[in-house]
Amino acid sequence: MSDHYFSQNPRAASHRRTVTDQLRGIPLSFVTDSGVFSKSGIDFGSRLLIESFREPEIEGRILDVGCGYGPIGVALSKSYPARKVEMVDINERAVELAKANVSANKANAEVFQSNLFEQVDGTFAAVVTNPPIRAGKKVVYRIFADAFAYLESHGEFWAVIQKKQGAPTAFRALNDIFGKVDVVARKKGYSVFCATKD
Repeated sequence: MSDHYFSQNPRAASHRRTVTDQLRGIPLSFVTDSGVFSKSGIDFGSRLLIESFREPEIEGRILDVGCGYGPIGVALSKSYPARKVEMVDINERAVELAKANVSANKANAEVFQSNLFEQVDGTFAAVVTNPPIRAGKKVVYRIFADAFAYLESHGEFWAVIQKKQGAPTAFRALNDIFGKVDVVARKKGYSVFCATKD
C-alpha cells in the first residue's frame, strides 16, 4: 500500500509543527506532523463534527475512531471533563502525537494504537469519527457496522462525511444498520450524522 495517513508506519519525513485553535470555545494547541491527516490545522469536517456534537443522554465513555493527532477526542474531553474519552488510530505517528496533545491540553483521555476496533474493549455512550474516506468504502462501512456493536443501548454514533465522498449512500447504510439516523448539521457539502442504537 502507498503511504497514507491511514498507514500504520508513515514513511514521510517528520516535520512537526504546532497549531493553535479554538474548538467549542476552548483554546487548544496541537502538535502535528507529516504523514497524518490534516497536518496543517483542523479540517472543516472535523471542526463541524466537534461543534455539532451533543453530549449523550446516557452515562458512559466516548470513543474517537481514527483520531489522528487528536482534535476531536481532545475537544470533546475538554467539553465533558467528567467523561472518559478513548482515542484510537492505526497510524503510529498519529498515536504518538495524540498522546502528546492529550497531555499538553490536560484532557481526560487515553490514546492507543488500534486497527479500527481491534484493540477496543467494552461499550460506549458515543462513538465519533471523521472516517478515513481514502481507505475505501469497505473500511468506512466496517466502522459503521462495528460501531453499532460497541455502543451501549441508546448510544450514539457520530460521523462527518462530504457529499462528494458519499454522504448520501453513507446515510442509507447507517439507516440500514441503526434504523434511526439524524442529519445534525449540513454545511459546505459536509453532513454530520448521528445514528442512535435502540
